[in-house]
Amino acid sequence: MKKLNLFGRGLKLQIAIMIGCQMAFILFGYDQGVFSGIVTNEDWLNTFGHPGSGLEGIIVSIYNLGAFSGCILTFIWGEKLGRRLCMWVAMGWIIVGAILQCTSYSVPQIMVARYITGIGTGIETSTVPMYQSELCDADKRGRLVSSEPLFVGVGIVISYFFDYGMRYVGGPVAWRVPIACQVIFAFVVIFLVFGLPESPRWLYYHGRNEEALQVMCDVWDSPPDGEKVIKMQTEILETIALERKHGEYKWADILKRDDVQTGRRVLLAYGMQFMNQVGGINLVVYYVPTALQNNVGLSSNLSLVIGGCVQTMFFFGSLVPTFLLDRMGRRRPMMWGSAGLGISMMLIAVLLSFSTARGYSKTLEKATSSASVTFFFTYMLFFGATANCIPWVYVPEILPLHARAKGTAIGISSNWLWNFVIVMITPTLLNNLLWKGYLIFMCTNFAFIPLVYFCYPETKNLTLEEVDHLFTIGGRHGAKALTAPSQPVQESFKAQALEDDEKVVGRMGGSSAEHAEISEEIKDDNSG
Repeated sequence: MKKLNLFGRGLKLQIAIMIGCQMAFILFGYDQGVFSGIVTNEDWLNTFGHPGSGLEGIIVSIYNLGAFSGCILTFIWGEKLGRRLCMWVAMGWIIVGAILQCTSYSVPQIMVARYITGIGTGIETSTVPMYQSELCDADKRGRLVSSEPLFVGVGIVISYFFDYGMRYVGGPVAWRVPIACQVIFAFVVIFLVFGLPESPRWLYYHGRNEEALQVMCDVWDSPPDGEKVIKMQTEILETIALERKHGEYKWADILKRDDVQTGRRVLLAYGMQFMNQVGGINLVVYYVPTALQNNVGLSSNLSLVIGGCVQTMFFFGSLVPTFLLDRMGRRRPMMWGSAGLGISMMLIAVLLSFSTARGYSKTLEKATSSASVTFFFTYMLFFGATANCIPWVYVPEILPLHARAKGTAIGISSNWLWNFVIVMITPTLLNNLLWKGYLIFMCTNFAFIPLVYFCYPETKNLTLEEVDHLFTIGGRHGAKALTAPSQPVQESFKAQALEDDEKVVGRMGGSSAEHAEISEEIKDDNSG
């Protein structure tokens, strides 16, 4: 695919890559948040016949089902198309869906339009974190990839306050214009991708070694024989050779146990995004104005204002991993974050339980329900600082190169499948279970603490190729070798152990002739 030299080399190009990925996630956040202020708009309700809570849940959540379908498309074609073309295709789906949404006059049309928009979002979210992971240094990967979910918060806050301001305009413009504005972000991403390079790891995997080498030289502003470029090339080529030791990888092998434990790592990716969703985040993102109005008893206008302020905590919380994730690691923040999320949900449930329907006074009900608003804020702050960002970082970095596109699609599909489930059932939970519905999410968050402790290894400050070696050696010895509370994973691989374990990995640091030999083997595999 054609690439224009819009951003030069080195730091300028790295910043352009980062901005392109962040802009895609602002669009993602805007898409997610824009409907929360629309479903209570009087003109929207009149246009679509005042849908009940069940139908409203389907209208909102079908977007997530579309995103799940987009992940499936990425699983099938993502590795063939490459990272840049996938991003373009995603923007195309989003633009078409946005146009159909803002011109909708019936429930079937708005459902089809949201499904189409969701397909684009699914492709985008399956591709962008992986693309950023493959084009950054190991010691910056956590901060850079976690900055993308930070900008999801930016998109959500923009959509919330845009919806709020447009309420005063009135009529169909109040909800059609916010939906139509999605296309602005999409066109910006399309333009930026014209000047961005393809992932060098994808290029090497497909035998396009000269292009891959040029990309690395451009991104890190280095000559072809620079120490950093040579080291990265060596690691990538040798890892590809190790992963292909038993022949070309097929999608049917995605869950099989092999030398680098691909199946286990795909399940870890799936589980990490499961935790991102089943802790109850989309109750807050999509329905916090409804929850504040129906459960807390606030007015419609005040619910929207406070709902928008709650979303700002998503942004402020996400600043923590954006600057500190490569120091904090992945495991401990996830465990502490799950504890904070569980406690917040528990306190919301407890404070909302003092209702007049259960025999308490009106004064006590008003005081405790008002106090519960505090813990919507703490929930969003904890989520932004932990479970918002870490799964998006962890999924692409835990997966081996040969299964990264397909495995990332499977991992992100977990996000969208469970997003769909939670968004669809939430209106019923809020209307029927009231305060008891929050206890469900309290239990799921507390359950994630032992799950992370016993199943998830630490991966901070490792190159993507070093993560492979972690599973090649330490992974053979069971959960204990990978999940000790404070064991640095760097201890899991020693030079001599690598030589004993895999002959091909023993070539690391070898001559340029050996590098060329590995390159030729990979080219032969691709051509075969």
